[in-house]
Amino acid sequence: MPTSSYALAAAYGLGRAQDDELILAASGTAFTGETGSTSTVLPTAQKITESGTDGLTIAKLRSAKELLDLGNVDPSIARFIIVGPRQITDLLGTTEVTSSDYNTVKALANGEVDSFLGFKFIVTNLLTIASSKRLCIAWAQDGMKMALGQDILTRIDERSDKGYSTQVYVCQTVGASRMEEEKVVTIQAHEA
Repeated sequence: MPTSSYALAAAYGLGRAQDDELILAASGTAFTGETGSTSTVLPTAQKITESGTDGLTIAKLRSAKELLDLGNVDPSIARFIIVGPRQITDLLGTTEVTSSDYNTVKALANGEVDSFLGFKFIVTNLLTIASSKRLCIAWAQDGMKMALGQDILTRIDERSDKGYSTQVYVCQTVGASRMEEEKVVTIQAHEA
C-alpha cells in the first residue's frame, strides 16, 4: 500500500477514472455485437424520469427495484445504487429510512444510508447534473462489467533536473459496458 501522499493521490485518481468509466457505461451508449460496433442505448423503460422537483424518493427506489425484478434479476445477486450526497439527505428525511419500525439500519445515528430495499448505496459527486436533475444509477452486480486492458503501472522516481523532487507516474487502461439492459436503471432526482 502506498504511503506517500503523492502516491495515494495518484491511486485515488485511478479509482475515480474507473468510477467515471462505469458511470458512463451505465448511462451512455453500450457497444455490443461480435465486433463491438453496434450502438445500444439504455431503453426508455429502464429510465425513471423526473418532471417535477422531487429528489430521490422511496417511490423512485421502489420503481427501480420493480424494474430490476421485472427484468428477472436473481434476488441473490447484489444490487447497487450510486447517488449524490443530496439524495442521501433526501432519504434521511423519510420515515421509512430512519425509523426502526421500517428499517434495521440506524441511518440517523450514523448520518448515512448504507442499504435500503436491497440496494447497497454508494455516494459520489461524479454523477452528472442536467437541468437541476442528478442522474442516479441502480444496477445488479452482473449487469455491468469492467475490463482492465492494461494493469496499473506505477513509477516513483527522483527528478535530478527538478531539485530531486519526487515524480509519481501511474497509468491504466480500463473499459466498462452494460452486459444486460434489464439489469441497469437510471433515476433522475431533482437537486437544487
